Amino acid sequence: MRGTQIKQLLRDLDALLVAHFYQKDRIVALADIVGDSLQLAQKASASPKNLVVFCGVGFMGESLKILAPQKEVIMPKLACCSMAKMLEGADFDTSLEQLRSLGIEDLLPITYINSSARIKAKVGKAGGFVCTSANASKIFAHAQKSQQKIFFLPDRCLGVNLAHMHGLKSAILGLDGPETIKEAEVICYNGFCAVHQLFKPSDIEFFRQKYPDILIAVHPECAPEVVQLADFVGSTSQIINFVQNLPLEQKVAVGTEINLIKRLRPKNTYVLSSSVPECPTMNETDLDDLFSVLKAYKNHSPYNCISVEAEVAKWAKVALDKMMELS
Repeated sequence: MRGTQIKQLLRDLDALLVAHFYQKDRIVALADIVGDSLQLAQKASASPKNLVVFCGVGFMGESLKILAPQKEVIMPKLACCSMAKMLEGADFDTSLEQLRSLGIEDLLPITYINSSARIKAKVGKAGGFVCTSANASKIFAHAQKSQQKIFFLPDRCLGVNLAHMHGLKSAILGLDGPETIKEAEVICYNGFCAVHQLFKPSDIEFFRQKYPDILIAVHPECAPEVVQLADFVGSTSQIINFVQNLPLEQKVAVGTEINLIKRLRPKNTYVLSSSVPECPTMNETDLDDLFSVLKAYKNHSPYNCISVEAEVAKWAKVALDKMMELS
């Protein structure tokens, strides 16, 4: 019943409904476009529809608004990614001050797309880039040509994993000592994804003992010790492609958000954790929230409308455009 009402409201408003891979099945089933954060922003910005209803977390709606400021973007829930919340604008400035106190000033900042518009703007103004988990390696390879130290934020795990992949020394601000930080070629902010921290080397050991021929696929937001034991490491879209191209009889254990894992294959796909790796903020959005935000918009009482200050949008778009040119 609720799904039928939502579909009718979407038709009445000529609205585009987009949903991140980690959203609940009942949200994904109604969406016009399902994808990761950048895919959704790019595809929605190219759509002829002016109203976009974004089921995801706040930074994703912001990214769309930056790329397509002419569109109206509303979100059923203004959910906030916990990783993005770990890095506010003042934290960026304080981190630079800490690094300057160690004599480190020549830095090239790279921010993961899981960050606020304000952080993207600060990075863009400093000459840096945005990256996604899918294109981060390409961005890193380009960044190395600058001969500058890379300041990677906010995800320490992705930063350390990328440094290891490219043969670079890494350090984590706030965890490692001054000498380690000064020697590092990649300095990482101390943020992380709470969901991907749930996966442990012991989980991999358990599955390998139970199923000797099993494959392990994980997201690069997982801890480095997990990533180094995996058979495949990739972004959400890359994990989907990897798993769905495996023979159905091939067992695979996957380390990422559970809503995605459940939709990958009908059998021989396992969750790489004894606990449930569910993102609480991605799971905030439900059908009633979606119905309510659409009904309010139709009644000329819109709420949860995404806006980005002009100056912030300008510099954030610089960082996003540089990423897209390279990737």
